[in-house]
Formats: sequence, structure tokens, C-alpha cells
Amino acid sequence: MNKVIQFFKDSYGELRKVIWPSKDSVIASTKIVLVSTIFVAVFLGVVDFILVRGIDLLF
Repeated sequence: MNKVIQFFKDSYGELRKVIWPSKDSVIASTKIVLVSTIFVAVFLGVVDFILVRGIDLLF
């Protein structure tokens, strides 16, 4: 049981050392992730559409 308690104490101590990002930094990173995700989804959708049309033309 002492190991479990020590684990949580050590974990809490390590979390206090973390330099957390600012709110503006988190918002900017989230925007980048959302835009890049949408871009990749649209790109893959267009490639899929082109490949399906190409296969339809062959058969």
C-alpha cells in the first residue's frame, strides 16, 4: 500500500514541474489540428472519388 501512496505523491510532484501551455497556445494548436484534419479529409475524399470514377470507367 505504501508503494501506491508513494506513486501518487511522486506523480503529483512531477505534475507540479510541468510548464503548462497558455490558453492562447492551446487555442492556436487546436485550430491548426482542426484545419489540417479537414484538409486531409477533403484531400482523401477527392482522391477516393477520382479512384472510384477511374475504376468505374475501366469496368
